[in-house]
Amino acid sequence: MRRQTSLVLLNGLSLSRLPLAGVFVSTEDPLARAGLVVGAAVTDFLDGWIARHRHLESYWGALIDPLADRGFVMVALAAFVAEGKLTPLEFGTLVVRDVATGVGFVAARFLPSFRPVKFQARMLGKVVTTLQLGALMSVLVAPKLVRPLVAAVGVTALAAVADYTLAVWRKRVRPDQASPIKRTTV
Repeated sequence: MRRQTSLVLLNGLSLSRLPLAGVFVSTEDPLARAGLVVGAAVTDFLDGWIARHRHLESYWGALIDPLADRGFVMVALAAFVAEGKLTPLEFGTLVVRDVATGVGFVAARFLPSFRPVKFQARMLGKVVTTLQLGALMSVLVAPKLVRPLVAAVGVTALAAVADYTLAVWRKRVRPDQASPIKRTTV
């Protein structure tokens, strides 16, 4: 299969999480919703695994995948808040990493002291996403686990934000690197 066709299919797999989010909102059946969460998790795993093992990583794939993840998770969590199954505080805790990294990404792109940011998944971010999906499932099948999972997401999210921040900070343009002109001493 040609590389371009493969990339289109992988990006389509990532983007499939957005219609899944729409279906999630349109049904209240816990079993159907659990299936949608599993479907979103499987597509997230598959697109990343295939991209890495077939050397099909791309700029657009690295952008689309986390946006599709965030889209699905945010829509599902917002639905639970609207239905009274999660509190606004729990919602905020579950999405703090997503909001903070989004703000940080925009800031890093537009502040002149930072180099353009390369989209790259980090291990703590993957852990937060896994815990978020676990929290979604717990709302559906094990409500007593919601609070412990929300707390785990909160702690891990803070660590992930610190990790992302340090990664961007390390790639900033330092004053001695700001000019391509070599300075010589007289």
